[in-house]
Amino acid sequence: MRKLNVVLAPGSPAHRAVKPPRPRRSALAPSENLAEGFEPQPGWNLKDEGGPTIADLVFVNRYVGPAGAWEPEDMANIDRALAGAMSDPGLQSVIAQYYKTPITSTMLPSATHEAPLPETVYKDIAEQLAATLHAAGALGEADPASSVINIMLPQGFVLSDELSPGFAPPAGGEEAAEKRRAGTIRLLGEDDAADSRNGLGGYHGSVHVEGGTEINYAVGVYSEGENGIAAFDRPWRNVVATFYHELNEARTDPDVEDVNAGRAGAQLGWYSEEHGEIGDIPINACNGNLGLVFKEVALADGSEAPIQLMWSNLADGPAAKA
Repeated sequence: MRKLNVVLAPGSPAHRAVKPPRPRRSALAPSENLAEGFEPQPGWNLKDEGGPTIADLVFVNRYVGPAGAWEPEDMANIDRALAGAMSDPGLQSVIAQYYKTPITSTMLPSATHEAPLPETVYKDIAEQLAATLHAAGALGEADPASSVINIMLPQGFVLSDELSPGFAPPAGGEEAAEKRRAGTIRLLGEDDAADSRNGLGGYHGSVHVEGGTEINYAVGVYSEGENGIAAFDRPWRNVVATFYHELNEARTDPDVEDVNAGRAGAQLGWYSEEHGEIGDIPINACNGNLGLVFKEVALADGSEAPIQLMWSNLADGPAAKA
């Protein structure tokens, strides 16, 4: 069974295809930090599956696409809000509960990466972009094992959960490719794979390059209208929320793609067997109400950031602080 590493709009065709569980009425008194609109669901809490996690996260934003595809103002807003949210003491207290040591988040300088893109970006194309960006020095001197490259797709491009039609895996990779194909999210009653026109906002994963180095990445669309998850009134805000989701999942469960590919020795990190990763569970718990989980929150530095609430075991539900 495929372990989820995607962000899906609540109630969308892609979300319905994964048969999300519904929360139950609870007799428990809610924690003071449980987000409004939710009841405690202790049975949904994350479990430590023993795999790697990233306590001291380094991430970098790469705005890919044709020349001029990104507005400087959008990039500046995304950089500011994402860096602020990922280092905010309140928000990060929710994430810190899953670690035995203090956690940190550091954003490296962002940049554009001019490259032609097909209209639909498939998973193997995203992985090749991750490898190309790493080879180009996107992470600088940072350790790839504790870093994530954010691949941000520009306006109008579609992201797919599937490998490209006709994708030929490298020698020895046929079995892994078949396992990944078998785990592709497909729309109910159809053969079509889920893509960003059906509620897919982004996903995270990892790719192994020559020499054995593992590159962690997240990829997401410019969500607006019917493409991606348009939870906010400005597309750049949607981008921030998507990558906030993916970065927190990548740091608490970085090897999920290797698990799905059947790679020897791969283990999940923090995961809820029936409900998914730290960002998935709040979406399953909101009963299709985007506004319960996608919030504009005040940060300690006086600014605001659009985020998606993460799951807190301490609150038995979504929370903005622990």
